[in-house]
Amino acid sequence: MDAAFFKEIKDELQKGAHEKNHPFRYGTLATIGLETMPRQRIVVLREVTEHLKLVFFTDKRSKKLIHIKENNKVSMLFYHPKEMLQIKVEGLATIIKDEQAVEKYWKNVPLHSRKEYTTQNSPGSAVEAPDALEYLTTENHFCIIEIEAFRIEYLKLKRPNHIRIQFTKTNNQWSGEFLVP
Repeated sequence: MDAAFFKEIKDELQKGAHEKNHPFRYGTLATIGLETMPRQRIVVLREVTEHLKLVFFTDKRSKKLIHIKENNKVSMLFYHPKEMLQIKVEGLATIIKDEQAVEKYWKNVPLHSRKEYTTQNSPGSAVEAPDALEYLTTENHFCIIEIEAFRIEYLKLKRPNHIRIQFTKTNNQWSGEFLVP
């Protein structure tokens, strides 16, 4: 399998985690909890490791955390309109509980963004008005999620032929096969 396509995936995902205006900065995360209804939401890609582990932050009281505890198989979707490139990542989500890792990431969260993890009530709770939120001053609900990819699908829309490739990880080795677009 041509390694250039796989390298493009890694490069674009890593750019998404580090370049604020890159289209892959925001990805759609899909989870399925016990109610078996798919749930999707946009998350901010914070890091992509060399081994293609994707990292994002959330409030530990959010519904996505409940879903991940019930079923840690997740999917993320990214789209780059200028490149006409779609990347779908399927993997296993892990809630990072290592205090040193959490502290390391927390220190890098800008002060103005930290309040998003300190609301008195959990995400999705009813509120009388947007400016009626109350914030905690001595604690936070910051949480890190890491997704270890086991399948990645690459789709590039181009002429004369679209290119679609499915990469699968087996025994820590990636292999790919072309698919009909």
